[in-house]
Amino acid sequence: MRRVKVFSGSSHPELAGFICEKLGIPPAAVTLKKFSNQETSVEIGCSVRNEDVFIIQSGSNHVNDHLMELLIMISACKGSSASRITAVMPYFPYSKQSKKKKYRGAITAKMVANLLSVAGVDHIITMDLHASQMQGFFNKPVDNLYAEPSIAKWIQDSVPEYTSGVVVSKNAGGAKRVTSLADRLKIDFALIHTDRTRGSSQAHLLPRTSEDETEEDSSNKNMNFNNCNNVFYHTNATNDHITSAIINGKPADDDDDINSPATSVTGEDPLVDEENNSSIITLVGDVAGKVVFIVDDMIDKAGSFIAAAEHLMKKCNAKRVYVIATHGILSDDSIKEIERCKSIHQLVITNTFPISPEKKCQSSKIVTIDISATLAEAIRRTHNGESISYLFHTAL
Repeated sequence: MRRVKVFSGSSHPELAGFICEKLGIPPAAVTLKKFSNQETSVEIGCSVRNEDVFIIQSGSNHVNDHLMELLIMISACKGSSASRITAVMPYFPYSKQSKKKKYRGAITAKMVANLLSVAGVDHIITMDLHASQMQGFFNKPVDNLYAEPSIAKWIQDSVPEYTSGVVVSKNAGGAKRVTSLADRLKIDFALIHTDRTRGSSQAHLLPRTSEDETEEDSSNKNMNFNNCNNVFYHTNATNDHITSAIINGKPADDDDDINSPATSVTGEDPLVDEENNSSIITLVGDVAGKVVFIVDDMIDKAGSFIAAAEHLMKKCNAKRVYVIATHGILSDDSIKEIERCKSIHQLVITNTFPISPEKKCQSSKIVTIDISATLAEAIRRTHNGESISYLFHTAL
């Protein structure tokens, strides 16, 4: 491609190398370093005057350093008269903080969008934003690509019995993502609902009366779940109503408060902790004897995924469970926890987020899908002024 420069930040040089290889161009020269006082230094090593510049920098475990590095690179290219600057951010940093969760909290993702705009970015390319409405945070064009076509292709190529499988969302927030993948694969979907309460575990297993029913429950009964065999609520336990208790705290979702511990099922029989903290997992759908795909946009802590997988295997008699996520953040000991969990057959992630080889070696269950071809094609089409909607439904 003529009059285009592709720069790589230090967050994910491996992915940047794959993208440049598919574009058929070498990464542009840039020197990235830190001074002794830990300030970031950027030196652009080639002319970018009137060039179409793409800077590849994903979120990482050193999120603040790499975000600052990206801002300085954008500013340096802007000051060097680049005609257009596009930030290619496969995993958008601070995307989990896209809404105010506390009275005096900050919408940090909006702040990052403002920082990019002030630095001089003209366009953003990212993948599977945690909340799609984040595109409205920017006053510049944003292309939010999807890993779904690549994930669907992997399932079709690697899981022969996927046609009788079920795509499962571990919370209500992921229902749209799960139904989209299920429609693409032409298979059923199911939903896991976690009812986090405080009190005796036995009390949670009792049926609720009509007097206990809330307005939200009444509206839920009218919801239509396509491709779902059955819809169940908190009624008397039957063979079709599969409910179990998660004790020793709550299985923290990836959206939960950062101070919430991630806990999982450790056995088939519920155990009550000292404070009687408990949660109820309810499956909406049927997975008995079927291959299950638990799908989400990211996996940070593994607790809620492990709790869901063990519930599906031990209580719902699923045949096999795959955990699938676009962004494999895998904080702390998440990889080791997944490796120890016998209910998870494989963990499937893309390479949007950098994972060190040492960390990957901690588990034999990790499968990585390369999405560099999708990002490379998005760069090529953006440079040539072509539509990228083709990438929303086609795996490369």
